[in-house]
Parts: sequence; structure tokens; C-alpha cells
Amino acid sequence: MAETLPKHNPAIRTIAMPADTNPAGDIFGGWLMAQMDLAAGNTAARVARGRSATISVDGIQFLKPVYVGDEVTLFAELESVGRTSMKIRVEAWRRARDGDESEKVTDALFTFVALDQRGRPRPVPAGAEVATSEKVSSD
Repeated sequence: MAETLPKHNPAIRTIAMPADTNPAGDIFGGWLMAQMDLAAGNTAARVARGRSATISVDGIQFLKPVYVGDEVTLFAELESVGRTSMKIRVEAWRRARDGDESEKVTDALFTFVALDQRGRPRPVPAGAEVATSEKVSSD
């Protein structure tokens, strides 16, 4: 069953470059995880209205390889908010540079904690989850 692209706007869109490859010539999984963390971090900062840090990543499984020159699009969506933490689902999709088809390459659940100026956990502001997943317009 083919998956469809998420309906909300991407958090990050980038191009996989030769410097990001593993010894086999495919894009290094660590590079892709870093891009996913950046995408989740963008959402966490908006929700927390400030500094936050990754505390865990769950369920990452690489489904398909990413190749040099592929456009990598990362979608981040808030799943839940606790007192000091946020769970953010990130999906990574690839599109060949010369193609139109996109395919999902992985997803994972990132947990972030909101931090104060001293780096200690602080409460996530009430109502902060509003407007973190803008929907793509159909115009």
C-alpha cells in the first residue's frame, strides 16, 4: 500500500549531497536522523516558545535508501504535549532529482523537553500547541 504525503507543510526541505554518503555511496542514516531532529526541533521550539532538547527517539526504521541529489522533505507534527515534554512525529520523504514521485523513507517519534535559561525542564506554555501544523492550502 503506497503512502501519501502528509497534508501539512514541510518543516524542512533539503538536498542530499555527496559529503553525506556512507561507504556504500548511499546517504548516511545519521545524516537523515540529524535532519529529522532539526525538523522536530523547529516544531518543539514553536510549541515550547523557546529552548528545548531532544530526550529520546523511538521507532526509527529505514525503509528505503536516500541517494545523492535526492530532495529530502521532512514533515513534523505534534502528537502530544505533557507538562514539560512534547512528542513530535517526523516523516522523511525522498524525491529523485529528475522525478515527480515521492516515497517515504522513514519516520520516528521524537520526544523533547522544554528548558529554561539554566537548561532545566520547565512547563510547556498552555495552548502552545496551536498553529504548529499548518495545513497545505488547496487553492
